[in-house]
Amino acid sequence: MCGIVGYVGSKAVVPVIINGLRKLEYRGYDSAGIAVASSGEVSVRRASGKLSNLVRSLENEPLAGNYGIGHTRWATHGRPTEENAHPHRDCTGRIVVVHNGIIENYLELKTRLKRENHRFVTETDTEVIAHLVESLMPEMPFPEAAAAALRQLHGSYAVCILCADCPDTIVAARSGPPLILGIGKDEFLVASDVPALLEHTKEMYFMQDGDMAILTPQGVRVQNLEGEEIPITSQEIEWSAEMAEKGGYSHFMLKEIFEQPRCLQESIAGRISMDSGDVLLEEANLPKDALEKISRIHIVACGTSWHAGLVGKFLIEDLARIPVEIDYGSEFRYRNPLVDENSLVIAISQSGETADTLAAVREAKMKKARILSICNVVGSMLSRESDGTLYIRSGPEIGVASTKAFTCQIMVLLLVALYLSQERNLIEKEQKLDLVSDLAKLPQCLEWILSRDSLYKEIAREIHRHNNALYLGRGIHYPIALEGALKLKEISYIHAEGYPAGEMKHGPNALIDRNLPVVGLAARDTRNPKSVLRYEKMISNIEEVRAREGILIAVASDDDDRIHEVADHVIQVPQTSDYLLPVLMSVPLQLLAYHIAVLRGCDVDQPRNLAKSVTVE
Repeated sequence: MCGIVGYVGSKAVVPVIINGLRKLEYRGYDSAGIAVASSGEVSVRRASGKLSNLVRSLENEPLAGNYGIGHTRWATHGRPTEENAHPHRDCTGRIVVVHNGIIENYLELKTRLKRENHRFVTETDTEVIAHLVESLMPEMPFPEAAAAALRQLHGSYAVCILCADCPDTIVAARSGPPLILGIGKDEFLVASDVPALLEHTKEMYFMQDGDMAILTPQGVRVQNLEGEEIPITSQEIEWSAEMAEKGGYSHFMLKEIFEQPRCLQESIAGRISMDSGDVLLEEANLPKDALEKISRIHIVACGTSWHAGLVGKFLIEDLARIPVEIDYGSEFRYRNPLVDENSLVIAISQSGETADTLAAVREAKMKKARILSICNVVGSMLSRESDGTLYIRSGPEIGVASTKAFTCQIMVLLLVALYLSQERNLIEKEQKLDLVSDLAKLPQCLEWILSRDSLYKEIAREIHRHNNALYLGRGIHYPIALEGALKLKEISYIHAEGYPAGEMKHGPNALIDRNLPVVGLAARDTRNPKSVLRYEKMISNIEEVRAREGILIAVASDDDDRIHEVADHVIQVPQTSDYLLPVLMSVPLQLLAYHIAVLRGCDVDQPRNLAKSVTVE
C-alpha cells in the first residue's frame, strides 16, 4: 500500500529517491523517510505527514550518499509518527530496512530478540527485520544474513535492506506486495510501482514471490532465499514518463477522466474486426477444448473493479448465456466456493497486485479452475499466475479513485462476452456489425460528454454542501449507480449509496426529502425492448423521488424530452447500444464527483485513509 524506492548508480541519490517517492504518492501514506550511505556510514531522515515535510528537512540539513532507499509509510503496526516512519535500524544503526506488508510472527521474533538484548525503539513490525539481520551478521556476510532473516518471516513483505558494512549494495525481496527492478545504464533501481522508475529506464523486471535481488553498481543478481540464482528476462514498459505526469490538468484524476476516449480505443485496438465484427482474443488463451468445458464463470475483484465485474456479469449472461457469479476477492476463498475444472475464473485488478484478488485466484487454481485475468500492468503478479491475460491498455492510472481503468475494464469485459457468444454461435453477424458501428462512434460520444463539463460544475455547485446522496439504477445500470456513489464517497467524503431502483420501496424511500440529492440513471437504447422497459420502470422511480421532493439529477439519452419534465437537472448522453451505455453514463458521474470534491476542498488524488493498490489483506 505504500511506496519503496531504492537506487544504486552515479547520480545524486537523494533527488532520485525523493522524485521516485513523489511518483508513488498516489499509493497513500502518512509518513516518509530516506536512508543514504556513503564512506561506510548510513544517514537516516524521517518525517510524519506529507513528503514535503521530509523534503524541507533535507533542505535544512542536506544528506549525500552513493546509494540509498526511501519509503512512504501507511500505518499498520504503530501510530503514524516520525518514530514509526521507515527506514528502521538495528541496534548499531548500520543496518536499515524499508518494508511494505505485515509480518505476522513479529511478536514472537521480537520477544526472542529482546531476550538476546536487542533494543527496540518503535511500535512497528518492520523493526524486527533489521534486528534479525544484525543477529545473523557475525556469522555470515550481509546478503546471506538478509536471506536467512527473511526465511524466518511469516506474512507478507516487499523489503529493501542496506548495510554500511557492505558498500554499494541493496538487498530487495518480495513475498506478496509488488517490487519491480529497473535496469538502466550503469544504474539500478527498485520500486513498488512503474512510475517511480520511468524517468530512469523502461527496462524492468517484476519480481516474483520468493525472489531476492542484490543490486550493486555492477548489476543486479536475482536468487531465491536459499541462494540459488534465478535467470531473469527484463521487459520494456511502453509507458512514457510524461504519461505519468499531470499534463497541465489540475489533478491526475481529471487528466485520467479526459484520457478515456483514447484509452477505450486502445482497449479494443486489434481485438475486433470493424469489417466482420469478429472478436480476436488470442491473449485470453481460451482454446476450443477449454471453452467447451466451461459451465460457469466466476468473476472476482475488489472495489471499482468489482463494479466493472458486475457489469460483466450482465454482459456475459446476456450475450453468451453462461451463468456468472461475482465475488469480492476478500470473500471468495472464505466461503469454500463451488469451483472446479469446468469453471472459468475472471480476475479483475487494475494493478494486478491486489492481495485479496490474488488470494482468490490461488484458491481457484487449487480447485483446478482456468484463470483469465483483466489488468493494466504488464508483468504483474496476477498476469503471471493466470492462464491468459487481457490488458486493458489504459496507461498509468495515478489518481486513487479509478476512472479510465474502470471504463476500460468494462470494454474488455464486453469483448470477452462477445467472444464467448461468437464461439458458442449465439450472435448474428448483423448484431455484431451494429455493435461495431456503435463502438466506432464511442470516442466521439465521450468527447461530446466531456465537452459539457461546465454543466457538471454547475450541478456540483448546487449540491456540494449536502452530506448524503443516493444513486439509483436498474439492470446493467445498477453497477454504475454503485460506482457513481463510490466515486463520490471516495473523494468528497459525502456518504453515498448506490441502490437498485426497484428496491426503493424496501428502504431508501425513507431517506428522501428536499435535502437529499438523488442521481437516477435513465438512459435507454430505443432499439432494445428490454432497455425501453427498464426506462419506463426507471421513470416511475424518478416520479417517486419527485413526489418526496428529493433533488433529482437524471442521466438520460439526448433524445429524451420527457425526462426534463420530472428532473431538476438532466445530464445527457448520446444514443448508443445498451451494452455501451454503462461506459457513457460513468463519465459524467466521475466529473460530478470530481467537481464536488474540489468545491469541498478535498485532496482529490490522495483521499484520506485510502491507497491506490491494496497489497495486503
